[in-house]
Amino acid sequence: MIWYMDLRYPIGKFAWPASVTPRMRSEWIAEIASAPAAFREAVRGLDDAQLNTPYRPEGWTVRQVIHHVPDSHMNSYIRFRLALTEDEPAIKPYAEARFAELADARLAPVEVSLQLLENLHFRWVMLLRSMSEADFARTFRHPELGTLRLDSNLALYAWHGRHHAAHITQLRQRNRW
Repeated sequence: MIWYMDLRYPIGKFAWPASVTPRMRSEWIAEIASAPAAFREAVRGLDDAQLNTPYRPEGWTVRQVIHHVPDSHMNSYIRFRLALTEDEPAIKPYAEARFAELADARLAPVEVSLQLLENLHFRWVMLLRSMSEADFARTFRHPELGTLRLDSNLALYAWHGRHHAAHITQLRQRNRW
């Protein structure tokens, strides 16, 4: 184990791809498809006290992480749908830290969000697998990040799933759960 790790970025910070190949897209779609099972496995057997443990000092609890992922991925799924049906739509970001403080994110059973994630990713992967090269080149405008291609956004969300699953699995390793 490395003597020091930035607990915020257990797999490293996201790097926007300089270019995207069909093989890369295929791998990212496979990661999106497998993410719900990875999250279900990450929290398997955890009790309420463990689910309410922050993954790092001053970080979200495991429960909040689990609820955050479908919040974030629903936004991304809708952005894909907007970009596929409109010409470079402007999208609205959301206050993810404030979402995580709402009662449902702090208190709801994780099973609710695990099921939501499974169903959301089923639809999202179906959509992704139907997309053409031209579809992946379509864009949306993010007020903070500028114009983003759908294939780059796919890369971001494949990373996002791995990133948050690692928050939980590395906490479990550190705490020997």
